[in-house]
Amino acid sequence: MSTTTTPPAGASRADLARLTEHWGERASLRAWFSTVDHKRIGCRYLVTAAFFFVLAGLSALVMRTQLARPEAGVVSPEDYNQLFTMHGTAMIFLFATPMLFGFGNFLVPLMIGSRDMAFPRLNAFGYWVFLFAGLFMWASLPFGAAPNDGWFAYVPLADEQHTPGLHIDVYALGLLFLGISTTSASINFIATSLKLRAPGMSLNRVPIFVWAIVATAFMVIFALPALNLDNAMLFLDRRFGTHFFDPSAGGNVLLWQHLFWIFGHPDVYIIVLPALGIVSAVLPAFTRRGVVGYALVVLSIVAIAIISFGVWVHHMFATGLPQLSYSFFSAASSIITIPSGIQIFAWLATMLLGRLVIRVPLLYVIGFIVTFVLGGFTGAMFALTAFDQQVTDSYFVVAHFHYVLVGGAVFPILAGVYYWLPKITGRMYHERLGRWAFWLVFAGMHGTFFPMHLYGLFGMPRRVYTYPSLPGWDGWNLVSTLGSYVLAVGLLLVLIGVVHALRRGRPAPANPWDGDSLEWATASPPEPYNFPVLPRVHSLHPVWDERTAESTGVGATEDRVLSDGRRTLVTSELDANRERVVEMPESTLKPLVLAGALLVFFTAMLLAWYPLAAVTVVAVVATIAVWLWPHRRSDEELGAAA
Repeated sequence: MSTTTTPPAGASRADLARLTEHWGERASLRAWFSTVDHKRIGCRYLVTAAFFFVLAGLSALVMRTQLARPEAGVVSPEDYNQLFTMHGTAMIFLFATPMLFGFGNFLVPLMIGSRDMAFPRLNAFGYWVFLFAGLFMWASLPFGAAPNDGWFAYVPLADEQHTPGLHIDVYALGLLFLGISTTSASINFIATSLKLRAPGMSLNRVPIFVWAIVATAFMVIFALPALNLDNAMLFLDRRFGTHFFDPSAGGNVLLWQHLFWIFGHPDVYIIVLPALGIVSAVLPAFTRRGVVGYALVVLSIVAIAIISFGVWVHHMFATGLPQLSYSFFSAASSIITIPSGIQIFAWLATMLLGRLVIRVPLLYVIGFIVTFVLGGFTGAMFALTAFDQQVTDSYFVVAHFHYVLVGGAVFPILAGVYYWLPKITGRMYHERLGRWAFWLVFAGMHGTFFPMHLYGLFGMPRRVYTYPSLPGWDGWNLVSTLGSYVLAVGLLLVLIGVVHALRRGRPAPANPWDGDSLEWATASPPEPYNFPVLPRVHSLHPVWDERTAESTGVGATEDRVLSDGRRTLVTSELDANRERVVEMPESTLKPLVLAGALLVFFTAMLLAWYPLAAVTVVAVVATIAVWLWPHRRSDEELGAAA
């Protein structure tokens, strides 16, 4: 339900009618599959990632039930290994990053005052690849062929000799498939944020959330090739007898770890940085002021993105590398805490200097700060080589990264869900139900993972299917399992709250929180064209700025209404000066067809149907050629362009 009932002063009813005609999509089955609307695609990312989160969470509950008591037999060792691996793989690759990119898809064009992403068809393609890659991996579980060597798939355990069957082939091909989606989304975010900002939105007026998304996109571009190369070499070793990781033939098992963690440690911040951006987006609405130290916060985001590429060996302190090398990576692991600390102090100062309005999104932000600081404290401990070598491969490590990733990603994600739910759905959530959900999630999270620090220090190794009855292990494992069920109930209440809002929530106004960024200048939910008049930005907080509001009023002219087609503005990279008007593509089935062809290709490679794979390559190339073939413009279009 839209809250816009009258046109802005700068746009006539005729303008709105033309905008709706050009940007709107008729409700039909074909339109559902062919849409390129960034808002609909963003919602699909959110829903699909949440679905994979549920699957991964159910896997975790089964694992915690198995570990509740010593020598339990809830599941077999083989099934446990598959659940354990799919839990980690899904949480890292199929939930956290796609969920945060879903927020980015929905919000980045709105926050920068654009009408769509720079490459709408590429955006749709990225979603379909993400969906198909996730189903490709999860579909292996019912057949007993799911990945089973951990989300890190260390060799030689993951080679053909030690793990026969399709398990690791599913892992390697699935992540290669998924990498296509992540890379295409990153390119799109960079191009959109640099070239489609509203006039006047210079780099020092870009929302912090957009900065975080752009930094993350650049990290993906530079980090993901290492993982893709790693998985390609692993698949070649397993399927075609190459020897990249075989020491007896001149390979090196540590090559896998180096390449994996060259991606893997930046990936921690690929997950965390957009979440930190959400925190910086939520705080102004509930403190009634902008985030303290905007420039320092942005610089800290950029610093984290750069320094994170020099930290990977701190995952390998127990592998026997030269001791001197450890000192450099230990120092880098300590230094990266500084920019993270800058953001923490900026948020605390914002809350101290502002006027707090306690609502559910702010509760999750506060819960995030508490949990993330605790996780960061143990992370600083891991920077010390001697301590790391003592607790490596123990449950202390599991406790640490769950504090960082649940505290650093899930809590901000939930803050974002409650904060932007009125904007996405046009409906308000139930405040009391949201508060109950928060306290259960907060208590369940700490009840689940804090005890892991203790029995990790007591010597319990990670990645075990069962354990003997030993002092300090039995009781704390039971506490962790009980905490996991409390956490699950809290997350279930979040889901119930979202469904309740969709079905019975009261209509949301355009700006229920008095937020400061441009998405709150649109209807709830936004119209297909986002903005009837593209704004001219005069402030870091455009919705709180009178001159920006006036820019969409009586003085607005056709050069920012752009109602004669699917059009938006291209602006300069630094100062967002107007450059030209571009025509945006309409809905098409080509992204779905291309993603479907890639699904057939990866399935054929998995099942060793190589002739079918070769045919599919031809189909992929043909689809790309049709996609990129220049559109022959009519005489009317040429005349209009002239």
